[in-house]
Amino acid sequence: MKIIIAGAGEVGFHLAKLLSFESQDITLIDSKKSCLSNAETQLDIRVIKGDATSISVLKDANINQTDLVIAVTSSETTNITVCVLAKQLGAKRTIARISNTEFISHKDEVGFEKFGIDELISPESLASAEIGLLLNQSAFNGTYEFENGALTMIGLSLSRTADFVGKTVHEAASIFPHLEFIPIAIQRYGTQYTLIPRGDTIFKERDQVYFMTTKAGVDEIHKLTGKVRQDIKNVMILGGSKIGCQTALNLCHNSFNVKLIESNAEKAFEVADEIPNCLVIKGDGRNVELLKEESIQDMDAFISVTGNSETNIISCLVAKSKGVKKAIALVENMDYFQLSHSIGIDTLINKKLLAANNIFRYIRKGEVVAMTKLNNMNAELLEFEVKERTKVCNKLIKNIDFPISSIVGGVFRDGEGFIPLGDFRIAAGDRIVVCCLPQSIGRVEKLFI
Repeated sequence: MKIIIAGAGEVGFHLAKLLSFESQDITLIDSKKSCLSNAETQLDIRVIKGDATSISVLKDANINQTDLVIAVTSSETTNITVCVLAKQLGAKRTIARISNTEFISHKDEVGFEKFGIDELISPESLASAEIGLLLNQSAFNGTYEFENGALTMIGLSLSRTADFVGKTVHEAASIFPHLEFIPIAIQRYGTQYTLIPRGDTIFKERDQVYFMTTKAGVDEIHKLTGKVRQDIKNVMILGGSKIGCQTALNLCHNSFNVKLIESNAEKAFEVADEIPNCLVIKGDGRNVELLKEESIQDMDAFISVTGNSETNIISCLVAKSKGVKKAIALVENMDYFQLSHSIGIDTLINKKLLAANNIFRYIRKGEVVAMTKLNNMNAELLEFEVKERTKVCNKLIKNIDFPISSIVGGVFRDGEGFIPLGDFRIAAGDRIVVCCLPQSIGRVEKLFI
């Protein structure tokens, strides 16, 4: 697939890096040579120095032969302009990064497709939504919803008291005869090795395990793992960034008690005006005495979303030391994901990874509806729509030649989520969620083409 990325900032570079690993034909455009130098030396891609809104620059990038244009510069206006021009010049599909979330909430009303923009993404909105989901599933350290929660992926670290530590997958399943969940990926503690569990795979203490479950299965997993469902009501947010403001707005709308700490006085007053139900405090969130004065020990959750990853991590560690149940830190450095569970922070989120997950479904083959990469794991979760022509249609799951390094996690049919076993027959119109390692993605995609 030929892809043009406009903008070599954090999101653009990260996308180019991920896509180049998949042997895609990537062209990266940016007006700053300094932004392109790292990409040119580190990645096997083509770079063009120039203004992505220039028609001559787009033609130089062979825009008329391009399958996908992704505009992710820091300027919302530039991104919209790039997509409009690209579509008129022959690009098949366009995606624009935007910061004004009103565009997303009113996209059907406005009809951006008429202008040449096929999809809008906001990394900040995606991060805020991720935080909300993590607070709703507070006992877990990773979540992703399919079809508005009909199927949910949840991740957790197995404690010594979990009922099925030392048992195989088959033995664990026998505890609940009417299975409402299935393990789809495991990472052994202290390793970077991701495995797709089979029936004889043994659960071990401190494994990071991802499950696919229905709504009913969430309670089963709570019982089996010994995880206590925690009610989150009082939330403290550090940082009045776009993510911080959007998160505070969403939480206040859902009747959470929210305190937000912002060091910049002007920004603090702006947030207070925008979100009257939120208590905004002007101060340095790294100051432990300030956190004590604001009763951090009474908070159920602490969310640090300043522009500094180290500040976010350290402040979350302080919060955990004061007894806060749930700590979530925004980080820019992907390598920090390796540290999250070992240093005691519940969840790290990265808006670049969230944006990449959102965009990746347009690159995958087959009828991919949604996809996500599992945090800190070398695995992907793909949701395919089954068509009459596909190889899996009207077949039992046990008779489909799925690779050994992949597993069917769930099926969505007629508004309801199912955890399918081998005798489940796939029908046209079903949406199938498959977890697979990178080496098996190609084979899985072919089953749904």
